[in-house]
Amino acid sequence: MSPVAAGCGRTVTRFAPSPTGYLHLGHVRSALEGWRAARREAGRFLLRLEDIDRTRCRDEYAAAILEDLAWLGIDWDGPVRKQSEHFDDYRRALDRLDALGVLYPCFCTRREIQAEITRAGGAPHGDAGPIYPGICRRLGAEEVAARRRSGIDYALRLDLARALALTGPLVFIDSEHRQPADPALFGDVVLARKEFPASYHLAVTVDDAIQGVTLVTRGEDLAMATHIHRVLQALLGLPTPRYRHHPLLTDAAGRRLAKRDGAPTIRSMRQQGMNPGEVIAMAGAAPHPASGARG
Repeated sequence: MSPVAAGCGRTVTRFAPSPTGYLHLGHVRSALEGWRAARREAGRFLLRLEDIDRTRCRDEYAAAILEDLAWLGIDWDGPVRKQSEHFDDYRRALDRLDALGVLYPCFCTRREIQAEITRAGGAPHGDAGPIYPGICRRLGAEEVAARRRSGIDYALRLDLARALALTGPLVFIDSEHRQPADPALFGDVVLARKEFPASYHLAVTVDDAIQGVTLVTRGEDLAMATHIHRVLQALLGLPTPRYRHHPLLTDAAGRRLAKRDGAPTIRSMRQQGMNPGEVIAMAGAAPHPASGARG
C-alpha cells in the first residue's frame, strides 16, 4: 500500500457516496462541504464511489451521481475511484493486520450473538449498537482451524485489546479541536466478510490514505466512526487527515434526510424544473466558494 502524497500542503477533500440510490439534498450538503473547502484553499476535490456491496449498488445510480454533480456545478479532480476495482488494496491491509496478530475469524451468526448477549444479561452498547461479546476471540487454534476446514462462513474482526496494546493512546483533530480516540465505542468491529472483502471502516481508511486525503468532511452521523478509523491508521502506518463533521439536513419532523425514508432526490427536483442554484440553496450552502471556483 503506497499512500499518495497530498503535495505542497494543499487541502485534499473527497465526496464518497454509495451508488445504492439517487442523490438527495443530504448528499449535496456533504459534497458541497468538501468541494468548497478544496476550491477555497486551491486544493483538490476527489470523487469516490463506495460500491463494494455489489448486491445493492447499481451502475445506473453511479452514472446518475456523476450526472447530478455535474448539473449542480460540482466538479472533481482526477479519475473517480471505485472501491470495487481495488479489492487488492484492502486484502493487503488485511494481510498486514493479520501479521500484527490483531485479526481473528468470527463464525457467529447474528442469532448466536444475540443469544449470547441475552444469556449474559445484556451487552455494552457502542455507536453501532450492542458491542460484540467476544465469543470467537476465545476459540483455540485447533477449533479455528477445524471450523475453517469445514467451510463455514466467517467474518474477520479486529481484536481491539491487542490493537490498542500496539498503538497506545491516540488522538485526532476534528474541527480544529484535539480529540482523544475512544475505539471502545465499537469493540471488535468486523473488517471483512466473505461477500464483502472490506467493511466500511477498513475501506474508507485505506482509500483516504491512498488518495492522499488531508481533510475528511462528512456528516456528523459519521463522527464516531473516526475513533476506529484512527486505530486502523495507526496499525497500518497511514497518515491521519483532519476531520470536519457538518450538521445533517433534516425534514420537518426533525429526521435526517435518508434514502430509506424517501428523501426527495436531485433527479426528481430536476424533473420538477428546479435549477441548480435553487437546489444548492435548499442544501443550506452558498453556490460558490469564496475563491478559486472552477467552472
